[in-house]
Amino acid sequence: MNAIPEFQKICEEAVHAAGEVLLERQGHVQVHEKGPADLVTEADFAAQETVRRIVLSAFPDHCLLGEEGPRAVDPRTEYRWIVDPLDGTTNYVHGLPFFAVSLALEHNGELLVGAIYDPTSKECFTAAAGQGALLNDRPIRTSRVKDLKGAIAAVGLPAIVGRDSPDLLVFLESLSECQALRRIGSAALNMAYLAAGRIDLFWSFSTKIWDIAAGALLIREAGGLISSTEGGVFLLEEAHFLAAANAPLHQQLVEVVRRALHTPSAIAK
Repeated sequence: MNAIPEFQKICEEAVHAAGEVLLERQGHVQVHEKGPADLVTEADFAAQETVRRIVLSAFPDHCLLGEEGPRAVDPRTEYRWIVDPLDGTTNYVHGLPFFAVSLALEHNGELLVGAIYDPTSKECFTAAAGQGALLNDRPIRTSRVKDLKGAIAAVGLPAIVGRDSPDLLVFLESLSECQALRRIGSAALNMAYLAAGRIDLFWSFSTKIWDIAAGALLIREAGGLISSTEGGVFLLEEAHFLAAANAPLHQQLVEVVRRALHTPSAIAK
């Protein structure tokens, strides 16, 4: 029996419910620092608990790995849900409309379904393995831009940006190469926008697994490429990546990274 439709149904239900929690609490939450410039609110925890309740009620033999709270995972559990209940917390706290709930289901290392929900715009980006990617139930594809000069790139920077941060070094190298660069403040939305063809490139050396699990599946199912930061095989657990709309752009991005970091090219053959 194919369980993908049921997995996808619960995934979408969970992100929508969590998104409503975020909207209800916006402007009425206390803000704390997990680390320097790394914010968390009660809304993060409430949204994650909403996802946990919905997912584990439907699939009690599954487990959930989330950004907030305990992260221990039963190694005997084959199915693992990976959630970022509020990606873009700083935007959320300051009233900027660029934040999202990100949720994906992994089975023995393979991503099966994923959803990224922007509660402000009511946009829900979804994907299922081998079945393509959708935005509010309509098919989406990555862009056809094949040259950096015509590409819009997005960058995700760590909470504290040092002068030698690889994200910053690649950003600086890209300034004269790309048509434009953007920092949206949400890795999940960056990846969703790449899948939908709104941007053409995105990289990050500082993301975590919950930031990018759903987005990685979206990009692949929309026809894009995602690799390690050296251009090799992308490893979900490491969560650092280069993503591009297509192979020509990806190869050019790898070359930009090589120049910026002064490392040998390692484009996957």
